[in-house]
Amino acid sequence: MEVGTVQRAQKNEIIEKLRARADRAGIVVVTDFRGMTVEELTELRSKLRAAGIDYQVVKNTLARLAVKNGVHDALKDHLIENNGIAFGYEDPVVAAKVLVDYAKTSKKFSVKLACLSGKIIDAAGVAELSKLPSKPELLAMTLGTMNAVPTNFVSLFANVIRGALYALTAIKEKKEAA
Repeated sequence: MEVGTVQRAQKNEIIEKLRARADRAGIVVVTDFRGMTVEELTELRSKLRAAGIDYQVVKNTLARLAVKNGVHDALKDHLIENNGIAFGYEDPVVAAKVLVDYAKTSKKFSVKLACLSGKIIDAAGVAELSKLPSKPELLAMTLGTMNAVPTNFVSLFANVIRGALYALTAIKEKKEAA
């Protein structure tokens, strides 16, 4: 096999892996990591991995080919300069929170933009997304609201019955006194 064929095969493999990640991801966040040390990138990757997010530094040409004609096709025109790409699979809010929080602590790292379900969001939009409650928090809030309705309903009927019981007791005591 020739050297060019091996390199082409490696590039195709990278593109296919990226395409699979991008198609699975609900959100893809493009970041600027210029000037970061290997230790800082390792720390960032471990934080992202703990949140279920993949992070990869890849050539823009390969990234463009990977997102082309996929869910995040809108990204292909925005992949310029050096980029790190984060793939958030479960909850887009969690990905945004982890990346925005890390950007606040690092002077060298920043969020450029994101693609959420095929729509481009600028850095300010990603910051706003990070302020939203996560999926588990929303579920807990919904469950709390749903639980409050029957609880209040039971309390209301208990008060009505209690009031009727007090009235009957008062009538009974009045009749016994007479």
